[in-house]
Amino acid sequence: MTASPEDVPEQVLRTSIVERLFAREADPRPLFTHQDHSAGVDSTVTWTEFVSRVRVVAGALRQVARPGDRAAVLTGQDLNYPLAFFGALAAGLIAVPLMAPGSPSQRARLAGVLEDSGARVWLTSSAAAAKVREAGAPDHLVVVDGLSGPGADPLPVAPESPAYLQYTSGSTREPAGAVIPHRAVAAACWQASRAYAVDEGTTCAGWIPFFHDMGLIQLLCLPVHAGARSVFMSPAEFVHRPVRWLRQLADHPAVFTAAPNFAFDLAVEAAGEAGDDLDLSDVRIALNGAEPVRPDTVARFLEAFGPHGFRADAHRPSYGLAEATVYVASADADGPRSAVFDREALAQGQAIEVPEGQELVSVGRPLGQRVRIVRDGVAQPDGLAGEIWIHGPNVAAGYWGRGDAAAFGGELDGVAGWLRTGDLGVVHRGDLYITGRLKDLIVIDGRNFHPQDIEAVAGEAHPAIRRDRVAAFGVTDERGEGAMLVAEWAKNADADVKEVTRVVLRAVSREHDLTLRSVRLVPSGDLPRTSSGKVARAAARARYSRPRG
Repeated sequence: MTASPEDVPEQVLRTSIVERLFAREADPRPLFTHQDHSAGVDSTVTWTEFVSRVRVVAGALRQVARPGDRAAVLTGQDLNYPLAFFGALAAGLIAVPLMAPGSPSQRARLAGVLEDSGARVWLTSSAAAAKVREAGAPDHLVVVDGLSGPGADPLPVAPESPAYLQYTSGSTREPAGAVIPHRAVAAACWQASRAYAVDEGTTCAGWIPFFHDMGLIQLLCLPVHAGARSVFMSPAEFVHRPVRWLRQLADHPAVFTAAPNFAFDLAVEAAGEAGDDLDLSDVRIALNGAEPVRPDTVARFLEAFGPHGFRADAHRPSYGLAEATVYVASADADGPRSAVFDREALAQGQAIEVPEGQELVSVGRPLGQRVRIVRDGVAQPDGLAGEIWIHGPNVAAGYWGRGDAAAFGGELDGVAGWLRTGDLGVVHRGDLYITGRLKDLIVIDGRNFHPQDIEAVAGEAHPAIRRDRVAAFGVTDERGEGAMLVAEWAKNADADVKEVTRVVLRAVSREHDLTLRSVRLVPSGDLPRTSSGKVARAAARARYSRPRG
């Protein structure tokens, strides 16, 4: 996998997302629609209305900030969020997409990000202003839906100037702000529009939070780039009633949606609520990414919604990360592909297909960038696993205020500037397969174990275990290297703790020839999670690997 099928055109890289927005100032069509299920109303803004409001925000910001200042976006998931985000970009500021303060754990992380970014301007809405004021006192607090005035034209920006700081979710380390230049935004939107056939007739629908790289591109930037429409709800409204996502997909034309794997599982569980009239035949693309894609999830989703018109080839397993703005690779028009590998060989870095073993879902092939599998500084041929390296215009410029050489300074074949993702993968029959996370790798007596493999077995071992709420990690003590597992207890589960523990131990031993050091069952909601909802293994290890007492 040495290169993508086509390169991002130079003219695309020179055209900022703000230029694309203002180029459609006269467009009367709907641009953003916020579905507020708590109030039972949809609120829509047209391109013309939105550009007019962005002008006002940009004009107000130019009175209190200088180009290059950081502006934190701290609103709920409503129409004020894109207004604040694009208003900051139009004023020449560096946006910091965050969230309105919520739980104590969220507030602690938020405080760290605000300090790291040095954001002296905070953008919020009238609905969120009171909570935002509790979070601190910035130099300037701007309530975007309370502004008025003549507004201002957008300031010109260079392709390499930073557009925003994308703070990573912190699944394996402390959050860090990836510096996303304007050319990276343009490149990522072009890549996604080509990979998923997004154009003016597309509805970009979903609920992924805007502070997450996938939500920011799929629901805010990509619609502006392609001239499409965005229809969104808040993540909380989806989690509270997953059937709302299904109805959203059925109610709009030519849908492109995106979600992590767990959301597809929740949708299957909610299938009974959707009704016989649910029609998903116009869901063009359902991107599955941001966490490992499970073969059984793909199969269950098709089984549940194939009768409702959902096409198998619409399901698109994909791979991306914040440091690449979002997009790296995706399945093509043929839909999901998978392969069954020898488990032991794969753990040791070699992909060998066998009749029975570990099934992995391919995340397809890259577009507009180069992807290599690298081990010990050497690119590996197909069939050998290693770290995934990326080189392309969508790659971030580094981390804000930090040394970047380790992640962004990779050199390969005489070319510098490769992004070392920290993810492990292998190319098999031309397709990319994700096999693990470098920092999460568990090594016991010279054998490699990928935690997600152990977690998958444990999650299926007993119905009392919450699938996708399991964390496996390595531990070292007086007995040497070992592994332990922490799993959330499913709500309303009626089972014996000791029996569940025995079942999990037996399942992991049978599938991986591994005796876990311990299995710990915790109440629902106790496992620490990243901002995108994934289990944070490093935080789980810090919390649970210490002896009890």
